[in-house]
Amino acid sequence: MVRLEFMGMDFTCVYESLTDAKFPPKDCLLPLISKLLGYAIVAASTTVKLPQIMKIIQHKSVRGLSVLAFEMEVVGYTIALAYCLHKGLPFSAYGELAFLLIQAIILVATIYYFSPRVGNFTWIRALLYCGLAPTILAGKIDPLLFEALYASQHAIFFFARVPQIWENFKNKSTGELSFLTSFMNSLGSIVRVFTSLQEKAPTSVVMGSVVGILTNGAILSQIIMYQKPPKKEKKKD
Repeated sequence: MVRLEFMGMDFTCVYESLTDAKFPPKDCLLPLISKLLGYAIVAASTTVKLPQIMKIIQHKSVRGLSVLAFEMEVVGYTIALAYCLHKGLPFSAYGELAFLLIQAIILVATIYYFSPRVGNFTWIRALLYCGLAPTILAGKIDPLLFEALYASQHAIFFFARVPQIWENFKNKSTGELSFLTSFMNSLGSIVRVFTSLQEKAPTSVVMGSVVGILTNGAILSQIIMYQKPPKKEKKKD
């Protein structure tokens, strides 16, 4: 029997079932769907933050955006990616983190560039990250500290969203936040819960996606709620 495998995905069982005019069994179909969705998330993640970056560049404004929120997001992605690499999880289970981290760094740099004023403390935070990130990504830290960092990663992502959610609530506006980026973040978190469970990822990984659903969903709902209706043009007499 010839096995039909591609990029870690086994199509043999599905092919045999369909050849016999039968619906593939759950134990055969769900892992394949999980892999396909995992790679779909990775592919989509290559552009997920581009709408937000382009909106800032287009309007030359960071109105309503919390700098600290996006900085903490970079830290969270760094820890999450380092942990998944350290645990040896399959690429389809975490690959989007690499692309999200790169885009998050570009996004923070864009926010710095278009911010009216960037204080010394902001540059100190940036330099501190540049100094520590390579060590964390290389996994050259104590295993217990690694576990502690990853456990704190959920709190980091949660509190990365809180300043932005509060900013939106306070201003009753979401400023330059991109609906498309927020929607893709929310959808990605939902799908990632399913794929993580199928890949038998650690519970901490699954919980990270659940936190993503809650926080990204809150921001997405604010964008919809605070969206201003288009102004109607007055008819000339």
